[in-house]
Amino acid sequence: MKTLRLLILTALLSGCTALDARFTKPDVKPIEIVTVEKPAPMYHPPLPNQITAMPVEWTVLTPATMQEYLNDLENQEAPAQAYYGLTNKGYENLSNNIAEVKRYIRQLLSINEYYRSLDKQED
Repeated sequence: MKTLRLLILTALLSGCTALDARFTKPDVKPIEIVTVEKPAPMYHPPLPNQITAMPVEWTVLTPATMQEYLNDLENQEAPAQAYYGLTNKGYENLSNNIAEVKRYIRQLLSINEYYRSLDKQED
C-alpha cells in the first residue's frame, strides 16, 4: 500500500510539471550580437616638471682682479676658491650645446602636442 501511494504521488508530481511545460510557451527572443569597434584611448604621459634654474654668480677675472684676489688670499682675507675658465671657442661650443638641447626639447614637445591633437580629434 505504501508503494502504491508513493507511485501515485510521484506520478502526480511529475505529471504537473509535464502539463505545465506543454501549455506554456516561453517568450524567447533571439539574441542580437553587436560588435562595436572602439580604439583604446591613447596614453599621454605627463610632461616633466619645468626646469627651475638656480642662480649663478659670475666672477670675471682680469689680471688686476686676479692679483687682488691673490693678495687677499695671502693675507687670509679671501676664501680659497677654484676658478674655471673657458676659451672663446670653448664658450661657443658650450653655447651651441645648450642651443641643441633646447632645439631637441622643442621638437619633442611639438611631437607630443601633435599626438595629443590626434587623440582630441577622435573624441
